[in-house]
Amino acid sequence: MSAEDPKTTAADKRQMKSAARLYAVQALFQMEAAGQTVDKVRREFETHRFGATYEEDEMAEGDPHLFRQIIEEAVNLQARIDQMTDRALVAKWPIGRIDPVLRALFRAAGAELLLPATPPKVVITEFVDVARAFFPEGKESKFVNAVLDHMAREARPEAF
Repeated sequence: MSAEDPKTTAADKRQMKSAARLYAVQALFQMEAAGQTVDKVRREFETHRFGATYEEDEMAEGDPHLFRQIIEEAVNLQARIDQMTDRALVAKWPIGRIDPVLRALFRAAGAELLLPATPPKVVITEFVDVARAFFPEGKESKFVNAVLDHMAREARPEAF
């Protein structure tokens, strides 16, 4: 199944975009944790993770175009995105002090917020869902919602 396949339904396309966002957070985390390049991580995810099966668990098929856009923009605009994130966080918690998974999430979401294709409210909702996937028991999803709302208003004030 691919996003361009005429048999792919709108629901399938939404699921593929959601999977691409989750994979982008994982890829950005992996790049930071292992010091890997964007090209190496992109190839690994697109070749080995999208739609793969591991121990009976099938990984969702991701939208490769959106995945590439997010990780490349997150890398190219990291300083700008980190500054937006810092302004959204309280002074005692600069981006360097937050959980590395959340840092990757804010970078991925910030990258998509700076791309005009997706409405900010959709980006926020999608990445709050990603936060729930990584932190199912915690309060992180509310924290992510608040930070991303602030970032979205800065990135695209015309949308509010």
